[in-house]
Amino acid sequence: MRLLVDVTHPAHVHLFRNAIEVLRRRGHEVRVVAREKDVTLDLLAAYGVDHVSLSRSRPGATGTVREWVGRAGGLLRLARSFDPDVVLSRLNPAAAYVSAALGAPNVVFHDTEVAGLLDRVTLPAAAVVATPAAFDRELPATHVRYRGFHELAYLHPARFEPDGDRLRAHDVDPDEPYSVVRLVAMDAHHDRGNEGVPAETVRRLVNELGDHGAVYVTSEAPLPDDLAEYAAPVPVDAMHDLLAFADCYAGDSSTMATEAAVLGTPSVRYNPLDGEMGNFEQLGEAGLVRSHRDPETAADSAVELVADPEAGKRWRRRRRHLLAEVVDPTAFAVALVEEVGE
Repeated sequence: MRLLVDVTHPAHVHLFRNAIEVLRRRGHEVRVVAREKDVTLDLLAAYGVDHVSLSRSRPGATGTVREWVGRAGGLLRLARSFDPDVVLSRLNPAAAYVSAALGAPNVVFHDTEVAGLLDRVTLPAAAVVATPAAFDRELPATHVRYRGFHELAYLHPARFEPDGDRLRAHDVDPDEPYSVVRLVAMDAHHDRGNEGVPAETVRRLVNELGDHGAVYVTSEAPLPDDLAEYAAPVPVDAMHDLLAFADCYAGDSSTMATEAAVLGTPSVRYNPLDGEMGNFEQLGEAGLVRSHRDPETAADSAVELVADPEAGKRWRRRRRHLLAEVVDPTAFAVALVEEVGE
């Protein structure tokens, strides 16, 4: 089987990288195309995934449209040459319509109920859409569900074991208390109308978390001068090790909030949007993520957790209960792609 994988965001690298490796070991020919967005290309290089970059993220709605039109053309030319049996992607109109043009089924992994317009544009062209079981909408395509979260494709115990030595190599002591703060650029389709954590709240959060240990900030945008000293010192492929040993995670990244939760790290998520996603309803009910619409409340919640010496034990216990109820999404993805490609 020839498989084309379209990776347009750092989270997609993590979602698919283990499946790519397994499928190659099973004798399938896999071609990866990518997009220059945040640390996407850095991650692909760090994990040794050969790839071709077809476009660069552009600011603003006009820039986004221009990029994706050009990307679709480049993807079509490459796909015609490769002639894939299956195209694997996240929610991605270029991949969906190029697949349809070539008659190759597009397998889509999707976990964001608030995608809205992108759903309506993309999914009618998809062959099958795989979502977590907690996804609370029906979709206009063949829809399969699995028990788990996208983030378990790379953080399930079968796929990941935290390594404290990777942190020590960058002067982070995993045995000492520290917190991780994540700030995203809020330029994704599902972030429209979200301004992110206000700068004054970020400064208060960092200062108050700092009363309980080191603070490491990771940000899609450059940090202001007064926060530069808090920049996380680890490479992009050690970020999950950093999260796993942390006493607390706080930020406006839904992906990293989920990553922290499934690693058993106390997790606080700022989400000012009106709607809530099924994943976070499930994680909230499991006691693994605290979601807040008010940034000051979110900051207070994080400081409360980092000051609680029993919080980590509670989260690890809740993680064990969660892991007993979920599957390994990588194994699920491999089986699904092979089934569609038969």
